[in-house]
Amino acid sequence: MSANVYTVESLLVGKTYYSRSVTGEIISAEKDNSVWYSDSDTYKVEISPRNSIKNTYRYVAVKTGE
Repeated sequence: MSANVYTVESLLVGKTYYSRSVTGEIISAEKDNSVWYSDSDTYKVEISPRNSIKNTYRYVAVKTGE
């Protein structure tokens, strides 16, 4: 039996990012420890906004603990 193995980065890419300031598709993601959230890993994501041609970056926290 084999399993499909995914990374958090590959699961984030292609998802829609929503916030008050931007909505768009995540086109890249990389782990970034410069911002810290409790019990979470932080990823810097590049977003292609729906209403602009200029990509923007945001930080996303992914919960790793209980």
